[in-house]
Amino acid sequence: MSASFELGDVERVTIGTVGAPGQRTFYLQARQGQQLVSLKLEKQQVAALAQLLGELLADLPGPEATIAARDLELEEPVLAEWPVGAIQLSYDSIGDRIVVLAEEVAVAEGDDAVPGDDGVARMAITRAQAAALVARSAELVTAGRPTCPLCGNPMDPEGHSCPKTNGHGPKH
Repeated sequence: MSASFELGDVERVTIGTVGAPGQRTFYLQARQGQQLVSLKLEKQQVAALAQLLGELLADLPGPEATIAARDLELEEPVLAEWPVGAIQLSYDSIGDRIVVLAEEVAVAEGDDAVPGDDGVARMAITRAQAAALVARSAELVTAGRPTCPLCGNPMDPEGHSCPKTNGHGPKH
């Protein structure tokens, strides 16, 4: 059974990475009081979360404050509670908060699996925090490995075997 978290008034939220490009691990991290929650994400989830938050923010009044980039670094220790599967967003108009609901990757059915044992994290964040997440996510996603001009796949520093060249020609 994984831990679940209810952070109704998030004081700090960020997305960050650990590791070198091509080997990075992405984290969604939130703090409320003494509780620090870090959840593991995939790069595609970070990009999708940023896109959806941006779309949601476009329908709301602009945030009253901004968050400095220095306030968006991951806090140590970065220990993932669990990997995120599904992410849902909603807007709480009464509390003027964007609610991020992250669900743990479902455990494969087996002898030890118990339905409903997957972790859930509910985080209520401000519009300013959401706007900062959008900017931070875009920065992190684009800071990865360069893409091959022929196939669009990421290239390692040594290059890669491009499928567009069918294995022939120099490494790009």
